[in-house]
Amino acid sequence: MVKQIGTEIEIKAPAAKVWDVLADFDRYGDWNPFIKSISGDMSEGSRLRVTMQPVGGKPMTFRPTVLKTQVPHEFRWLGHLFVPGLFDGEHYFQIEEISEDTVRFIQGERFRGILVPLLWGSMESGTLAGFKAMNKALNKKLK
Repeated sequence: MVKQIGTEIEIKAPAAKVWDVLADFDRYGDWNPFIKSISGDMSEGSRLRVTMQPVGGKPMTFRPTVLKTQVPHEFRWLGHLFVPGLFDGEHYFQIEEISEDTVRFIQGERFRGILVPLLWGSMESGTLAGFKAMNKALNKKLK
């Protein structure tokens, strides 16, 4: 089973500036209400250490693998709950240029695995609210 959550927000800032904030893992704790911390290297194939806190939920730390880094347009990773195939999440950030000084920031995640139907109801609303909170905070940081 596959489920997906997605959000987007228009941000009045150049793509490179949005990317710089997104790629500055050391500062996530200063502005990001959803992704509390990220450590590691953005290069494809590397492992990250990510701590997220869905709205109304407890912090979760996991070690996803970077799937794609395309500066300044896309960053995605794949994480697993315990072992691949149980509950896998492919998280993505996309920065689409609307004009020279405005972008559409897209954040989403595709969930796959045999536990998706069981866990979906308990996580869907908190995760979506977390994405939206992060998007708003990113927009505010870039003003």
